[in-house]
Formats: sequence, C-alpha cells, structure tokens
Amino acid sequence: MIKGLGITTVWTFDQQRTKAFFTEKLDFEVCSEVAMGDMRWVTVGAKDQPGVELALMSLDGPGLDPESAEALKKLVAKGVLGAGAFRTDDCRGDYETFRARGVEFLQEPQERPYGIEAIFRDDNGNWYSLTERSEELDFSKDWA
Repeated sequence: MIKGLGITTVWTFDQQRTKAFFTEKLDFEVCSEVAMGDMRWVTVGAKDQPGVELALMSLDGPGLDPESAEALKKLVAKGVLGAGAFRTDDCRGDYETFRARGVEFLQEPQERPYGIEAIFRDDNGNWYSLTERSEELDFSKDWA
C-alpha cells in the first residue's frame, strides 16, 4: 500500500548550483549526497517535512537517451516545466524573504480560492507554487 510521496525529481543543468539555490535561498537542507559512479545522487528537502525529498537530477546524467535528454533540456530551459507546490504558513513573508535573496518570481502573492499563492522559478527555469492554504475555499476569488 502506498503511504505517500517520498522523492520527486527536479531536473537541473548543474546539481551544485541547484543545491545552493534550495539550501541558501529557500532554507532547504541536504538530505543525501552520494557519488554513484559517473553520477551524483543529491536530494534536498524542507526542514519541517522529513521524508519528502527533491532529487536533483542532472540533465546529462544516466537514464536518459540522447534524444530525450536534448528534448528535456529544451523544455527546462524554456521554463515550461512545473516542478511542484510548496506549502507555507506565510506566503507574503516568504515571498519578501526569497525575493530579497534573488529568487525570481513570476507572480507576486495573489488571493486565490484556496489561499494565497505566489509563483517562482528555480535556477534552471522550473517553476513552483508557493501556497498558504485557506481553511475553506472562497469561490469569490479568481482561480488564475
């Protein structure tokens, strides 16, 4: 029986740079960093949520055929891949903190039916939702 999500993939052009992005700009912590032959296994996670990790997967690493790797590189560089949604208890405060650290935001905090949401990119172009959830849905607010 599935108990929940443990690890999800974030595609990166440079694992060390992306590790620095998550740890220095978003206050994540390194969960694992292991050399595995020609590749390096690096995962990061939010300090308050042990057990959920982002695997920082290199776009030129093993597991991708050359054609797929090139296609994926184009999509990541184009910034069309959404990599997830992070929950926060203070979207506006985190927005100000992260923005001051140089995080690129595509959307300032906005009221949504499900809470307050901002959208940002990582250092590769992957985008994420930063969401402060409301107790109840408020359908008087815009969805987009």
